[in-house]
Amino acid sequence: MPDIRRDFDGQTVITTFEVTPGSAHDVLDLLTDAWDKVIRRQPGFLSGAIHLNDAQTRIATYSQWRDRRDYQAMLRSDEMRRRNREIHGMCKSFEPVMYEVQAVFDE
Repeated sequence: MPDIRRDFDGQTVITTFEVTPGSAHDVLDLLTDAWDKVIRRQPGFLSGAIHLNDAQTRIATYSQWRDRRDYQAMLRSDEMRRRNREIHGMCKSFEPVMYEVQAVFDE
């Protein structure tokens, strides 16, 4: 489970996928399989989550990594390059963006 803290010194990546209601669940299946079989097993992976909006037009993933290089190494692996080509082919667009936590608000 993601643990979002202001003092987190790893790498946070939020990726958004633009999909259609007709392809949303197919893309979700591909992403879920990639996360289960490949991404979460990579060195430096800490946690992640997949989200779908109500209109089924956007998917967002949130992941935390020990280091930016760990995330980049995962993306460059042959397996993820192949999977990302397939996923990208089913999306209008997708964009991974690296972030640093600036503030956290709890109840």
